[in-house]
Amino acid sequence: MKASAIEFRLRMLIQITIVFFGFWAPWIASSTGRWDIGRRISTLEWLPLEMSRMGIANFTTAATIVIVLGALAALVGAMLRVWGAAYLGYDTVHHGQMQAGAVMADGPYRYVRNPLYLGGWFMMIAVSLLMTPSGALFTVVLLTVFFVRLILGEEAFLAKQLGEPYVVYLRAVPRLIPRVRGSLPPAGHKPHWLTALFTEIFPIGAFFTMGVLSWRYDQQLMLEGIFWSFLASLLAKGLMKAWIPTLVAAAVFAGAWSYFHLNWPRSILIAFGAWLIVRAFLPRTGGTKQAAAP
Repeated sequence: MKASAIEFRLRMLIQITIVFFGFWAPWIASSTGRWDIGRRISTLEWLPLEMSRMGIANFTTAATIVIVLGALAALVGAMLRVWGAAYLGYDTVHHGQMQAGAVMADGPYRYVRNPLYLGGWFMMIAVSLLMTPSGALFTVVLLTVFFVRLILGEEAFLAKQLGEPYVVYLRAVPRLIPRVRGSLPPAGHKPHWLTALFTEIFPIGAFFTMGVLSWRYDQQLMLEGIFWSFLASLLAKGLMKAWIPTLVAAAVFAGAWSYFHLNWPRSILIAFGAWLIVRAFLPRTGGTKQAAAP
């Protein structure tokens, strides 16, 4: 059941594809067109309606409960993602291959082995509230299965590469349900908070959307919050990996969208094409990267 090397390498693309289909939900017919996502009933609205129909609470109270739970899930997701990324480091978190440098037993890794996947799961629970109920179920189930496959693949790889020290770590720290107290002494790694905050913009934006924008009860506004948070996250990661092509792509997107008044899908495609062209003309640089167990 563990993920293959190609799945790990393409993990971000696979997650984006799953979330895209969750929002799109092409299996739902719409009189206004299948792409009119903002006009469909979201899980954020459907759950309070069902709770009121079942007599659990009136709609206003039920809506407040769902929003608060969604905001809490987004907060937990953002905290785990930033905390874990601060200790593990950008290069390891976003590397295209599994890495095995040393056992990480600092920060959240003293309490749970996979804080990044756990944080990503909580974040997507919150984001899925903006999808249709069937789209939310589709997304959460597929991402859960995919995360478990990635975890099993990484743990098998690390156990093979690191040997007994990692086996001891496996026995001491739970996989997904955090301990209240860390059972291992700190290893002395220092967190990089600014880098983590910069590269984990999407979960932070998801929390802002669910914790602030959701109280406006405007589905389109919340969808825009998620969309722009995602674009900002891509921009941040691009600047960390290849800043010249990313700045060119950002300028091309801004020009296509604001000056030529192209819609955002076309603007993104043109910007991505510019990124690829500039990237192709730049020399490739290699370097050593220090990695740690997730």
